[in-house]
Amino acid sequence: MLIATVLVYLMIRYYGEGLAAPAPLGTWIFGNHAGPGQTDGMLHVLFALVAVIALARVVGALFGIFHQPAVIGEIIAGIMLGPSLLGWIEPELYAYLFPASLAPSLNVISQVGVIFYMFLVGLELDPGLLRNRARATIAISHASIIAPFLLGAALAIFLYPRLSSRDVPFTCFSLFLGVSMSVTAFPVLARILTDRRIHKTRIGAIALTCAAVDDATAWCLLALVVGVAQASTVGALVTCGLALVYAAVMILIVRPAMVRLARLYSNRSNRAGHAQGVIAIVFLALLLSAFVTDWIGIHAVFGAFTLGAIIPHDSRMARELPGRLEDMVVVLLLPVFFAFTGLRTQVGLVSGLDKWLLLVLIIVIASVGKFGGSAVAARLTGLGWRDASTLGVLMNTRGLMELIVLNIGLDLGVISPTLFAMLVLMAIVTTFATTPILHLINSSEHFGKELSEASVKLEDARGGPPALDRIPVANPDASLGS
Repeated sequence: MLIATVLVYLMIRYYGEGLAAPAPLGTWIFGNHAGPGQTDGMLHVLFALVAVIALARVVGALFGIFHQPAVIGEIIAGIMLGPSLLGWIEPELYAYLFPASLAPSLNVISQVGVIFYMFLVGLELDPGLLRNRARATIAISHASIIAPFLLGAALAIFLYPRLSSRDVPFTCFSLFLGVSMSVTAFPVLARILTDRRIHKTRIGAIALTCAAVDDATAWCLLALVVGVAQASTVGALVTCGLALVYAAVMILIVRPAMVRLARLYSNRSNRAGHAQGVIAIVFLALLLSAFVTDWIGIHAVFGAFTLGAIIPHDSRMARELPGRLEDMVVVLLLPVFFAFTGLRTQVGLVSGLDKWLLLVLIIVIASVGKFGGSAVAARLTGLGWRDASTLGVLMNTRGLMELIVLNIGLDLGVISPTLFAMLVLMAIVTTFATTPILHLINSSEHFGKELSEASVKLEDARGGPPALDRIPVANPDASLGS
C-alpha cells in the first residue's frame, strides 16, 4: 500500500510540474524571505521558558529546605535571570536568553498567568471568614491596612523629590506608595501557616481572616489609585461610575448565574457530559470580566479576582477548579511572571549609600506599619503580646501580591525603575523574614498544644476525626505535609 501511494504521488507530481500558476498577489511570497527572526522568536520563547521553569523549581526547592515558602525562591530565581545577576555576570548569555524582542511575549504570558492566579485567589477567599469572626478581628485587619497606608503616604513626602518626577502627581504617588505598604499576601501567608501546621489554631484562623479582608480592601484601594492615575477628574468620575455598574452587574446578574452554574456542575447525572462545557463558560466569564475591568481602567486582575470571589465558595466547582488549574498556573505561568518582574528589576539602580539607606528606611516603615498596626490592634482586642506579635509578623508577609501591585505601578509610570527595585527588595525581605521571626516568637510546642486542643474540639463537634482543610492555592503540595 505504501509503495502504491508513492507511485501514485509520483504520477501526480509528474503531471503537476508541467502546470503554470498565476503571478503572486500582494505581499504573498513563497519562502521565508523575512529572515529567520520569526522562527527564532518561538525558539527563544521556548528556551526562555525552559530556563525560567527549571531555575524556579530548583531555587524554590532549595528555599523549601530552609522552611521558607517556595514562592520566595521562585521570585529570587526571576531576579537572578534578570540584569541584576545574569545580565551582570554573563551579558552575552542574558542577551541571547532574553533579547529585547522577547519582552512582549513574556509580558503576555505573565499577564495571563496573573489573571488566572487572581481568579484562583478569589476562589480561595472564604466569605465565611469575614462573616463568622468577631468584629474585633475585622478591626485588626483594617488597622493593619490603615497604619502602613498612612505611614507609606507620609513616606511619600520624603521620597517624592528624590525618587519620582514632576510628571507624576504627588496624589497618585502617595496613594500608590500607601497601598504598596498595605498589601498582605494571602496565599503566601496561608502557605506559611499550613507548612507550620498552625492554620487550624486560633491565631492561624485570625491571621487568615485578617489577610482575606486585607486582600479585598487593598484591591479596592488599588483600583481607586489606578482609576485616578489613568484618568482626569472627569475621567475618574466616569471610571468610578462604570466600576459601580460593573459591581452591580457582577452581584445582581453574574453571581446568581454562577450559583446556577455551580449547581449544574455538582449534578452528578450531568457532570460527566457537561463538566467541560461548564468550565468553558466559567473561563469565558473570567476573560470577559478581566476584559471589562481593563476597559473600565481598573486593570484586568480585578475582574479575574472578582469573578473568583463571587463563585460559591463551598460548591464542588469551586473546590475542583483549582485542581484543574493550579499546576499550569503555579508551575508554568507564575514563574514567567517572576522572570518578567526580574527583567524589570535593576538592583544596580540602588547604588550609593544614600539609595541603600532609603531602601532600609522603606523596609523599616513597611514593617513597622504592618507589624505595629496589627500587633497593637490585636493587643487592644484582648490577645496576649505573644499572639499579637505573631499576628503582626504574619501580616507583614507580602510576596506575590506585592509584585502584582508593583508591576501595575511601573506600567502606569507612577513609580520609577529605581523605586520599583527598592520595593521589590522590600517585598522579598519582609516575606523572607516571616518564618524565622515566627520561629523565634513561638515554639513549636506552643502551637502543637493549641493545634491538638483545636483538633479535639473539632472532633467532638463533628463526632469524628477532623477532615483536612482545603489546601490554599499557593500550597499545592501542602497535603503531603498535612
